[in-house]
Amino acid sequence: MVDTGNLSRMGMELPLGTDAMAVRRRIELLEQLLEGLIEVPGLKRKVGLDAMLGVIPVAGDLIAAALGLYMVWEARNLGMSRWQLARMVGNVGFDTLVGAVPVAGDLFDFLYRSNSRNLRIIRRHLDKHHPHTRVIEG
Repeated sequence: MVDTGNLSRMGMELPLGTDAMAVRRRIELLEQLLEGLIEVPGLKRKVGLDAMLGVIPVAGDLIAAALGLYMVWEARNLGMSRWQLARMVGNVGFDTLVGAVPVAGDLFDFLYRSNSRNLRIIRRHLDKHHPHTRVIEG
C-alpha cells in the first residue's frame, strides 16, 4: 500500500481515478520519480530511480523496465494508438537492453531518458484528445 502521507509532505499527491486528468498526473509523477528525483551536484542534471536501479545488476534493470511499462499500460488505457504504444515499448526495451550492460549501461541510463520520451508521447495525445487536462507551466 502506498503511503500518501509521505507524498503529501513532498508536495505530491497520488491521484486516483481513471479520468484523463488523474492518469496525466499519475504518469507525470511516475516520470518525475524515474527520471528527475534528485539533482547531481556540479552537473546540474537530475537523476531518478531509473538510473539508480540500473546500478543493481539485472534485477534493477528489470524493476525499472516494469515501472516504465506501467506508464505504457496507463497510455493503453487512455486509448492511444498501437503505433504510439509500440514506440513507447521500444523506448523502454532499448533503455533496458542497453542499460543492462555493466558500467556503460549505467552511464547510458543517466543520459537516455526513455520515460521522459514516453511522457512527451502521452502529453501530445492528451493535449490533442483531452485538452482539458493541459496544464500551463510557468
